[in-house]
Amino acid sequence: MAEKLMDFDEAIRRYDPVWGLEVHVELSTKTKLFCPAPYKFGEAPNTELTPVSLGLPGSLPVINKAAIDDAIRLGLALHCHINEWSQWSRKNYFYPDMPRDYQITQADKPLNGKGYLDVQTEDGETFRVPILRAHVEDDAGKNNHVGGADGRIEGADHSLVDYNRAGVPLVEIVTEPVTGTGAKAAEIAGAYIREIRDIARALGISEGKLEQGNIRADVNVSLRESPDAPLGTRSETKNVNSFRGIERTLIYEIRRQAALLADGGEVLQETRHWDESTQSTAGGRLKTDANDYRYFPDPDLVMVHTTQEHIDELKASLPEMPSHRRARLQKEWGFTDIQMRDVNNAGAVDLIDETVKEGASAAGALKWWLGELSREANEKSVSLEELPVTPTDVASLEKLIADGKLNDRLAKQTMAGVLKGEGTPEEVVAKHGYKIVGGGDELDGIVDKALADNPDVAEKLKNGDMKPMGVIIGAVMRATRGQADAKAVSSLVIKKVRS
Repeated sequence: MAEKLMDFDEAIRRYDPVWGLEVHVELSTKTKLFCPAPYKFGEAPNTELTPVSLGLPGSLPVINKAAIDDAIRLGLALHCHINEWSQWSRKNYFYPDMPRDYQITQADKPLNGKGYLDVQTEDGETFRVPILRAHVEDDAGKNNHVGGADGRIEGADHSLVDYNRAGVPLVEIVTEPVTGTGAKAAEIAGAYIREIRDIARALGISEGKLEQGNIRADVNVSLRESPDAPLGTRSETKNVNSFRGIERTLIYEIRRQAALLADGGEVLQETRHWDESTQSTAGGRLKTDANDYRYFPDPDLVMVHTTQEHIDELKASLPEMPSHRRARLQKEWGFTDIQMRDVNNAGAVDLIDETVKEGASAAGALKWWLGELSREANEKSVSLEELPVTPTDVASLEKLIADGKLNDRLAKQTMAGVLKGEGTPEEVVAKHGYKIVGGGDELDGIVDKALADNPDVAEKLKNGDMKPMGVIIGAVMRATRGQADAKAVSSLVIKKVRS
């Protein structure tokens, strides 16, 4: 039965939304957090394991220093206070994909303390998202549900457990309750997690692919009657792994909770799950308090001591942050704020940067990546990076246009060939014999025929009325299968009607 929803605008008028995100960033270290097992997404199930990964009796964890350094660098990028001492704790709960029956995490002594991240909304407003902590923990395995729709547990016949991911290092970034966002709540949440993705990639600590679970978020939402009222009861929608899913989860929960409260109902403190197919959340289990996890210091692991000297060394190694880089590139490329926003939202900053470095103009790179290629990506429901085309291909295609070897129509046909796997732009051009018909007797004769076939248009052109020029150009394009140069055709027509 579908849950009752209130119109979003009405919900915002009647209630003040408060939200928070728990963002899990999977680190791309060579080995897991507490054992030497490797991890690579997509490997055969249960092949990347050690006794520690499986929680076998007698196996002891050893801390991965690279994971700690990566977590500190992420903390610094998020303006977090790096604590000199941090401690490992056991978080006790039973899930089939948690072989030890407890997770090794950081409870009251995290590696990274309070921080913040500034994000920009579409209208140019800067909003500061407060961060409570960014602690380190190991990931669980993965349950694969068999027999249900799209791998979901609903309707499944049985479930299989893959422990490959068990023990992979995570940084969990927990916000403070985020207030004052109103109708922009979903937009700011989306901008926040996109910025975290960009930072993780810039640092080189994570691939940042949401579709592979490298980054996922738990979305907490509550409503209150006014900004001065106490916080309401929150729901927590677990493991949302797409930008749109996070934004839509927030909007859906605001609408659901508003309708519930308006009817005199009570919001349950529970975990929920986002269903992409129905664009809705569904109730899971009642949410437990921290005490129910029975946190206590892990007796097998010593505390982590981080010196100020080491923090300074890591800070000095940080690359240019994404926000600063975007501002620099926007100035270099001459893009408007709206253009740069679209580029960032499409995940095309790196692609355009690499295309420009290969010799294309910024305007040309923008045209391809946010035009033909974005449409192709949307039709195939993939990211731009997943398309079988490289910045080098785009730059080569732009050069063919600039050199007068292709017009826009032939360039689009060439790009279609590249996307089909026919080779580089040069190879596609050679294979199909694409070339511009731009001069000589061949084009001269085609223009003469087009004028002869359209005497009324030819007469208007002779009298100085250039409006029907498109009729002649179109006829020439059809005759040459789109291989004529429109400017050359136009110049030749004018020359002929004036002679």
